[in-house]
Amino acid sequence: MLLDSASMYFRAFFGVPEIKAPDGTPVNAVRGFLDFIARLVEQYRPSDLVCCWDDDWRPQWRVDLIPSYKAQRVVAENEVGPDVEEVPDPLQVQVPIIVEVLAALGLPVRGAAGYEADDIIGTLAAGAGMPVDVVTGDRDLFQVVDDAAGVRVLYIAKGVGNHERVDEAWVQEKYGVSAAQYPDFATMRGDASDGLPGVKGVGEKGAAALLATYGDLAGIRAAAHDPAATLTPGLRAKILAGEPYLDVAPAVVAVARDVDLDRTGFALPHAPADAGRLAELAERYNLTSSVARVTAALASLHD
Repeated sequence: MLLDSASMYFRAFFGVPEIKAPDGTPVNAVRGFLDFIARLVEQYRPSDLVCCWDDDWRPQWRVDLIPSYKAQRVVAENEVGPDVEEVPDPLQVQVPIIVEVLAALGLPVRGAAGYEADDIIGTLAAGAGMPVDVVTGDRDLFQVVDDAAGVRVLYIAKGVGNHERVDEAWVQEKYGVSAAQYPDFATMRGDASDGLPGVKGVGEKGAAALLATYGDLAGIRAAAHDPAATLTPGLRAKILAGEPYLDVAPAVVAVARDVDLDRTGFALPHAPADAGRLAELAERYNLTSSVARVTAALASLHD
């Protein structure tokens, strides 16, 4: 089980009512995140789990290719929500607490300089040698879905308690493309929340139709340059006009699959790594009930 950690704790922060520690520190994101983990472990009983981390949520190498990438998420303090990654102060102070609690529990965290959690997930899902469940509210990760390799997404956009199990048939039904085609589809469609303009005038249905006819982005671009291809003049013009964007966008949209990571120590512990430290954190930050749920979920794996 690979957790898109920021996706989860952002949703916890905005979805769980304000809760404070005795010293006034807000802890709703911490408690919500721990409750999410407990629920998922109880339901799916994974053998291994990794909390994948955004060491860099807006990597410079992606910004160099498309300067607008996630630019709108660097926003004024009062413009916050589940899809904004400019972290509001009441959440910012909770992230170090989450890290401390995960360490005391013995749950592994993996990130890498210059990479987003998506890239960590893409890398760990590739060649995992076992079925993989990716927990995220980010549709960008639909590209890692692979029935043959047993990789699916547990999509939490509607809540962890109401998540959807995304496999290849789900992607096909929802978007009219295969999971393997999803990066090309997302590139052409664009995504305003990520600052990706897409190919102007094509849109979601147009991108799916083009991929159904030409297979992939390379095939679509080749057709645009082929006078004999059965493209309408208007559509051909749109694709050709979008070529500067199409030259760089695929590298931005595709999750990395080759980040240098330590792949050891992922087995879920059946008991906390540091019970004393965990108890101290639970007491200090008003986390007793949430910590109890996680530890009970871990212990249940022994049953």
